[in-house]
Amino acid sequence: MTAPPVIRLFVVDDHPMVRAGLRSITELAPHIRIVGEAGRIEDASAGILQHRPDVVLLDIRVQDRSGIELCRRIKAQLPAVRVLLLSSFLDDQLILSALDAGVDGYLLKENDAGRLVQAIEAVCSGEAVFDDAVRQRMTASREGRPAFDALTPQEYRLLAEVAKGKTDKEVAAELGLSPKTARNYLDRIFSKLGVHTRTEAATVFLMAGRRTWDSTPVPPP
Repeated sequence: MTAPPVIRLFVVDDHPMVRAGLRSITELAPHIRIVGEAGRIEDASAGILQHRPDVVLLDIRVQDRSGIELCRRIKAQLPAVRVLLLSSFLDDQLILSALDAGVDGYLLKENDAGRLVQAIEAVCSGEAVFDDAVRQRMTASREGRPAFDALTPQEYRLLAEVAKGKTDKEVAAELGLSPKTARNYLDRIFSKLGVHTRTEAATVFLMAGRRTWDSTPVPPP
């Protein structure tokens, strides 16, 4: 049986006991190797730049500072690093802010070690992982909006790229479109979903649990 690939993990939490507890996941999943840890934002930022892990496991609050801002910094400096946010809070604005920062997963701290291992593996493989309670909260906030399935396959594929945190220019390059054409698609997506921002559109996609998109080439509108 082939061993799973090694996942290099960096842990950020300001409570030493919590960090010690998180180390136990390496006993459950030996292929997950903790390459560094930090209890302060500044130390975390420097350590992540030094170690360049596959996944950062990040508390949403670190010594009264925002883990979301650290996530934004990580994504700007090392976009390939995946960020899994841990939180005790179920707050709509925090969730939207995390998505806007480019977070790859949002789990509540009440999850057990097995679920945490699954989430780390999933975000490392490119999936977006959100706690069921987070999905339910965001689904409830979207009641009354047009159905997600109103999107065409072409719009669906473009939205999938937006949900990865890509800019209009990056989406256009990925799909072989001009930036203006990509923007036209995005405007139509906003209208169909009843949203006004890229973050809201990405939330609709991610909270619906979507993972794949249509592979048909996208024609001009």
